[in-house]
Amino acid sequence: MQINRITQILLLSLGLGMSTTMSWANSVTDTPASPQKTEPSRSGLLDQIPRWIDATPTVLPEQSDVAIVPSTLETENGSWTDQKQKGIREWADRTAHKIDNWFGDTNPEQPAAATLRVILDNRWDEYEGYEIKPRIRGRIKLPTLEQKLSVVFGDDSLDNELNNNVAITNENPATPGDKRLDSKRAREDNSSFALRWSEWSDRIPFETDLDLGIRSGDDIYLRVKASRDWMLENDYSFHAEQIYRYGIQSENYLRTNLELVHARPNQAFLSNQLSLTYADDQDDDLTWDNFTFRQHQFFQDNRFSYGIYTGGYLNDKDLRLNRWGPYVSWRQPFLREWFFVQTDLNYLNDHREDRDHYVGALVRLEALF
Repeated sequence: MQINRITQILLLSLGLGMSTTMSWANSVTDTPASPQKTEPSRSGLLDQIPRWIDATPTVLPEQSDVAIVPSTLETENGSWTDQKQKGIREWADRTAHKIDNWFGDTNPEQPAAATLRVILDNRWDEYEGYEIKPRIRGRIKLPTLEQKLSVVFGDDSLDNELNNNVAITNENPATPGDKRLDSKRAREDNSSFALRWSEWSDRIPFETDLDLGIRSGDDIYLRVKASRDWMLENDYSFHAEQIYRYGIQSENYLRTNLELVHARPNQAFLSNQLSLTYADDQDDDLTWDNFTFRQHQFFQDNRFSYGIYTGGYLNDKDLRLNRWGPYVSWRQPFLREWFFVQTDLNYLNDHREDRDHYVGALVRLEALF
């Protein structure tokens, strides 16, 4: 792709984020010169929507942070499964300590540590059938290097999502065919390995990550991520992050993630998550996905979300809505603090494939080490 096309896409992604932020900045009430406290203006549509939702009757339980499973410390020496989880966790920490020791004398008060996610995604719908996708993502923090350098490995597409991404998503679906498990694709997607340099400049007003690594076996790449949070009036907050990656094989990849949240203490929150994606290896100039939802927590680490999904694409200045429909998601720890089950149900259409609304189901099994 020509440089000017990449520049246009980059400016479009950044422009949307900036325009959203500026519109919010313009809507904030200036602080009066008088020290007398005044209530902020709450007459806008975005301030009325939470009021309308709060005014509707509900049969849902109140918010809660009560644990329903025993802590890992209580169970780690129990069953065979618990012992294996502990063994893998301790092995990962020992490996992190060895790697950290390569770069100098370690500090016992700040030991190196590793985190590991092992995921099994199951997806079904009446058109594509059943698909299973194993995914792994890990990170090793190296405090000897002032906690700025770490090692990351596994499915790097998980890092392209928002940290609190509401639904199960997959940027790399299996190739068309009758296989329920695309083992070749799974190996390629989980083979990413990189060194990550975080917060590499104190002069930049963003949180930053710089990755240098290899993915899919032979795709050497450089990846930059910048993100920032803004606290707004009337219990709103705004998060924006920009990701750019260039690979020798995959070439340009650009993604913008934006999230607007209305959250009050001990209340279910409202959110809108929008992502814009450009990649040289995709057919469309730009794709977009948007989730508007409300999220509850009925017990510790529980997440119950419901809302509307919309998604589409941009081709040659032609912006199209391709898919839309309702969805619901439930996530919770199951039996153990380190094991999670998430179930998503949706009812979406697909104009490009000439498909009317149909039911789709996704189940994620996730173990943390």
